[in-house]
Amino acid sequence: MLILLLYFFIVVIAVQLVYYLGIFRAFAFAKTQKITPKRIPVSVIVCAKNEEENVRKFIPLLAQQNYPDFEIVLIDDASSDNTLEIFEEFEKQYANIRLVKVQNNEAFWGNKKYALTLGIKAAKKDYLLFTDADCYPTTKDWLTAMTSQFTLHKTIVLGYGGYEKISKSFLNKLIRYETVLTAMQYLSWAKTGNPYMGVGRNLAYKKDEFFNVNGFISHIQVRSGDDDLFINEAANSSNTTIAYTPESFTYSEPKTSYSDWFKQKRRHVATAQHYKTLDKIQLAIFYSSQLLFILLAILLLSLQFQWIIVVSLIAVRYLASWTVVGFTAGKLKEKDIKFWFPIVEFSLILSQIYIFIANIFSKPVNWK
Repeated sequence: MLILLLYFFIVVIAVQLVYYLGIFRAFAFAKTQKITPKRIPVSVIVCAKNEEENVRKFIPLLAQQNYPDFEIVLIDDASSDNTLEIFEEFEKQYANIRLVKVQNNEAFWGNKKYALTLGIKAAKKDYLLFTDADCYPTTKDWLTAMTSQFTLHKTIVLGYGGYEKISKSFLNKLIRYETVLTAMQYLSWAKTGNPYMGVGRNLAYKKDEFFNVNGFISHIQVRSGDDDLFINEAANSSNTTIAYTPESFTYSEPKTSYSDWFKQKRRHVATAQHYKTLDKIQLAIFYSSQLLFILLAILLLSLQFQWIIVVSLIAVRYLASWTVVGFTAGKLKEKDIKFWFPIVEFSLILSQIYIFIANIFSKPVNWK
């Protein structure tokens, strides 16, 4: 029986090595990316619902981008606070701001995808760049960096959206590690020709891509997923590329309580259930192997069975995964994460178990 557990442990580690050394290394060890300005006319689209504090801080940063031809499409999704009034002030202040006012209707009440669809149709430029109302670019060259990756055939660009650092906060380290892990996956799969998701905090595509798949119609009943479900349907090896220069990053203010972060992650996990079958399988295998690695390592060590072999296998797995995560974190300017890797990885696995169980018994909260 114990020898079978050991063999199973070896299989699990082999699966992990295939992911880390066979797939995730594609991004971790990718060459430094260059920015070649394209000067493509672009519409920046921001959808906000009750975000008055964030839009007051961050919209001016978008308006100050060093780019020759862009507009900002601000979508107020039936806010009940002062978001609309602030947007109207910006519309008067900046000539390149276009305002879309969304009123709830019976068919699409509270549906962000409906609001985004109106904004996309209102956009005057052929290329669209999306970010969230609580996000901001780190430099005035964000538009240049993201649009520089467009080519005649690459009409979808996946970017990185990180979270601000909060010192002496373990939750913040956990949030940023999970963000790095997610980015490592979708950027690596895209680089190997199998894109499956993107994040709305930093995402660009040509408007034609939206209409080619009839927008969000195939998943309009799913309240979340305007970013990842759209990319899961529209992206392929021919039309998708990635942007990962530091100038292309955006950042958001992270959650500061575990309960708020769990709610956010529950929505993300629930949305992933609507991915294509093969994408769901590859994600399930990866996360299952993560959990099985921890459980079997603990079990075999506690039983002291072939402990030298077990410790050696654990060391090989950690050497491979830690190296790949470390290089990925370095590319994404999250270097401190690699020093916490074993701890945050174990904590994230426990959190994912809780989220999975919680989603079985109740539905996660959707768009505001």
